[in-house]
Amino acid sequence: MRGQWGLIIGIIVVLIIAVFSVVNVDPVEVNYIFGQAEWPLVLVIIFSVLMGGIIVGSVGMYKIYLLQKEIKTLTRRLEEKGASPSTSALASDQKNSKDARNKKDLAVKDSNTKQKQK
Repeated sequence: MRGQWGLIIGIIVVLIIAVFSVVNVDPVEVNYIFGQAEWPLVLVIIFSVLMGGIIVGSVGMYKIYLLQKEIKTLTRRLEEKGASPSTSALASDQKNSKDARNKKDLAVKDSNTKQKQK
């Protein structure tokens, strides 16, 4: 469901940018480091949005690369210690679910005790 909301929001943003671009078709002067030219504002807006998307996507991909590298390093360390990563993760998940069940049981006992005291 989370991916669907991201897609819907992305489509809405693209539509807003498209409408904004089509409304602004006047030619504007663009100054480069080595010269200047006159371009329709719609092209300047679309180019700016695309460059922003490429930059944000590149930073995101770099962050994912670093996280995957860290996962490989930590997995290698676990394997060197003699524990398999899947076994360690399974044991951790079982402990967390057991702790959650214990907290839930305590909460139920506590509410039952309060009701009996009334």
